[in-house]
Amino acid sequence: MHRIFCFPRIAAAVSVLALGLLGPAPASAQTPPVPTDAKPRADTKINFIYKLTNTDRLRIMVYGEPDLSTISRIDARGNVNLYLIGDVHVAGCTVNEAQKIIETAYRDGRFLRNPQVTISVEDYAPRTVTVDGQVKNPGPISLPTESTLTVYQAIIRAGGFTDIAKGSAVSVSRVLPDGTKKVFTVDVDSLIKGKDHKAADDTLLLEPGDIIYVPERLI
Repeated sequence: MHRIFCFPRIAAAVSVLALGLLGPAPASAQTPPVPTDAKPRADTKINFIYKLTNTDRLRIMVYGEPDLSTISRIDARGNVNLYLIGDVHVAGCTVNEAQKIIETAYRDGRFLRNPQVTISVEDYAPRTVTVDGQVKNPGPISLPTESTLTVYQAIIRAGGFTDIAKGSAVSVSRVLPDGTKKVFTVDVDSLIKGKDHKAADDTLLLEPGDIIYVPERLI
């Protein structure tokens, strides 16, 4: 489950409760609100594909509540700070998932009865993976923002295997949100030969910071 950390701003919360839980909240003195006449959102493909990451800069709009709309950058803990509800954890979520999490936070906090939140990414954080070992052009590879990238596709972008690569045991190292490390093994050789494409590669989409290593086969 995605974590929501609520640290309400007391003065603002009292103001909202006085307006019957539905009135607009006062703006923060430090972070000016973002006026908006945005219509309720229309989900797009990128909302379901792109996963938010630390240092992404987000425009967060609450329909009909311009004082709650803001621009916020995801901090090192993966949170955005929002009026009334405080810190909300969104890193690792898709845009669509983050919208629903924030809506739930406003609703569960009894600040809004039927919140409609729209998020757009104003500034994307650098998103790369590293391909190392027995490939022709090792190094970092940028991840696309509006589509996914698989291990097989990353190997192709790195120039393909060298003559001594062991393509049946390509490893992908990933640091999980809780700080632990997980290593996946992908048989890219089978993908190249057209075997077991669905099971081996499509279920493992690369994420920022992944390290792909191609070992050398024993001769």
